[in-house]
Amino acid sequence: MKPIFKKRAQRTRRKAHVRKNVFGTESRPRLTVFRSHQNIYAQIVDDDAGRTLVAASSMDGDGYGGNKTAAQVVGSALAAKATEAGITQVVFDRNGYPYHGRVAALADAAREGGLQF
Repeated sequence: MKPIFKKRAQRTRRKAHVRKNVFGTESRPRLTVFRSHQNIYAQIVDDDAGRTLVAASSMDGDGYGGNKTAAQVVGSALAAKATEAGITQVVFDRNGYPYHGRVAALADAAREGGLQF
């Protein structure tokens, strides 16, 4: 198995392990994170209704967003949008990624912006 496919398979396995315990409801939706090499994306999802309530990404800003600073900006923007929508509590879905680096920076910025998880 090629290394990239093995890495993807490992993340998929971790993602399934996390997702079986994390579920977003209307009162406490799920904050999910996706990171690519060049950007980071976050959205708050109501799994009961099956819809995205709030979303933010590093593509909304100016240019390259593949670093921790961009992740902090995305976390702050997401928290601001969530506060406007009346969302204060969420469950965090790291989506199979290690809680480190960009993922942790986004989560910390969202907490500082007023989200509780």
